[in-house]
Amino acid sequence: MKTVDLFRQKTVLSLEVFPPKRTAPVGTIYETLDELKGITPDFISVTYGAGGSENSGATLEIASSIKNRYGIESVAHIPCLNLTREDVLLILERLKKEGIENILALRGDLVPGIEPAGEFQYAADLIRFIRAHGDFNVIGACYPEGHQESGSLVKDIHYLREKVDAGVSQLITQLFFDNEYFYRFRERMELAGIRVPVEAGIMPVVNKKQIERMVSLCSVHLPSKFTSMMERYGDNSEAMRDAGIAYAVDQIVDLTAHGVEGIHLYTMNRPYIANKIYEAVFRLMAF
Repeated sequence: MKTVDLFRQKTVLSLEVFPPKRTAPVGTIYETLDELKGITPDFISVTYGAGGSENSGATLEIASSIKNRYGIESVAHIPCLNLTREDVLLILERLKKEGIENILALRGDLVPGIEPAGEFQYAADLIRFIRAHGDFNVIGACYPEGHQESGSLVKDIHYLREKVDAGVSQLITQLFFDNEYFYRFRERMELAGIRVPVEAGIMPVVNKKQIERMVSLCSVHLPSKFTSMMERYGDNSEAMRDAGIAYAVDQIVDLTAHGVEGIHLYTMNRPYIANKIYEAVFRLMAF
């Protein structure tokens, strides 16, 4: 099933997981998925490790198991910066074989010490290539606060329009901690004539190191309510975990009250946190 069709029926709930580190067996991800069995997401996306095509194996294996073992629609991430056209064709063939119809098409980040393959410069290049080589549902990433490399919010929405014109049928946002950025982003989408479903990406923050890394990578704004929470609970791991869950729940309640089309929960492979949020919000709201 193509996940874009879900938005015609309901507010969509999706989760994101990532393959285990190379030092851990891939089977450990199934322990995480088994612990998520109390949740009924509409789909689960699987991230892709840094580097080239040798990292695709775990992503494809997990995406296939989610679809064929757990009976949940899966989305495979494909970051193109370090892939050749031949690499992508091999991935697409594997996805077709496993019955996976959904792809999150990304440019990906520059990796120190790894030279880009040079065949896909932007996500839009990959999107056009995928659409030319299969009947896939292509999902794109978007940035409520603007991508840090775009230069301005005007340019950022212009690049997003390019991705939609290239063949993206739905969007998932980068994480954010101030819902006002998301609401203003939706207004910019409307003004630009971008009318595809967009899910709000929510990441529960459970420790100081996690948020420091996210701010460094994504340049997200931290509202005073969030920084006050960090100052109050940051030195107590259990209290910080519970406060982070409560903050994410508060965000989601506000987003659903404002008619969000979907919530994409970045689980960080922490089933306890995902289950607590589901119990607090999604079960009551009948996602």
